[in-house]
Amino acid sequence: MNVKYMFSFMAVVLLFLLPYVGVEAAGMKVVFGVMIPYLAGIIFVVGFMYRIVNWAYSPVPFRIPTTCGQQKTLPWISHARFDNPDTFFGVVVRMFLEVVFFRSLFRNIKSELKDGKKLVYSWEIWLWLAALAFHWAFAVTVVRHLRFFAEPVPMCIKALEFLDGFMRVEIYTPIAQVGLPGVFLSGLVLLAATMYLLARRMYIPQVKYISLPADYFPLFLIIAIALSGIIMRYFTKVDIVAVKEFTMGLVTFRPIIPKNVSAIFYIHVFLVSALLAYFPFSKLMHLGGIFMSPTRNLTTDTRARRHVNPWNYPVKVHTYEEYEEEFKEKMIEAGLPVEKE
Repeated sequence: MNVKYMFSFMAVVLLFLLPYVGVEAAGMKVVFGVMIPYLAGIIFVVGFMYRIVNWAYSPVPFRIPTTCGQQKTLPWISHARFDNPDTFFGVVVRMFLEVVFFRSLFRNIKSELKDGKKLVYSWEIWLWLAALAFHWAFAVTVVRHLRFFAEPVPMCIKALEFLDGFMRVEIYTPIAQVGLPGVFLSGLVLLAATMYLLARRMYIPQVKYISLPADYFPLFLIIAIALSGIIMRYFTKVDIVAVKEFTMGLVTFRPIIPKNVSAIFYIHVFLVSALLAYFPFSKLMHLGGIFMSPTRNLTTDTRARRHVNPWNYPVKVHTYEEYEEEFKEKMIEAGLPVEKE
């Protein structure tokens, strides 16, 4: 049993049980429905802004982007405009491909020993597909949930919800036609992709070796959020009108406690609140950090102009001419070449 992921798993189980016991046994609906979501939102906004501002103030005097192609040099040498950009437009294109399509991860390869002696390199296509599916599904799920926080609901959100939930099941009975809730693909894809990423960390020895509890915890937490949302939509009845009134009350700072809403709704809200509060202090901050990273957002023009660190203190330089003048006789005796005889 791996202590790293068991610790994270038990922590998420505890987070799952807290609102259930608090709502069902203690009747703490105000705490788990109003106070904790507000507190989590404040922590998320303040923490996110603090991390971004802190990164923005970090000095970066040199050009240190990670390169995947030939830098611009001589005219007759082919230049990788987007993998090693030297213009602002090239950086924008590179950032777009990185953020939306994970271009660097697409090129990722893994190495392993075959038959104990042969080193073989292979393309990690499944990691790229799972990461892409996870992030796209997560983004669609978040945007789709904005319909609960706006009235009237913008047309773009309605269109996204229609495209995401085009799979609708109809059951025909001798008495009537019954429509079941449309299946939202983003929720199912999010759950499947997260479970794949979790299984990869748990069963691939190299990845398991370098994984920490902080790597497992958000995966377990997102799985719990996805499962609670799926349970609410497909297996239990939740009053959507009451949920809408609840979320609009939070947005307008006139919170109300919905009636006839089961504990699974408060569990879902509490788990989302836990993710929001945990977000600024975790590796999930790469959401904002990718835009602040000098390895991605800088041009590569080190062969076009010299970059000097403005914070360097004066240093006495011992040039090669001075060095040779000082040790010329000893260099000649040792048979080393000198420029001045």
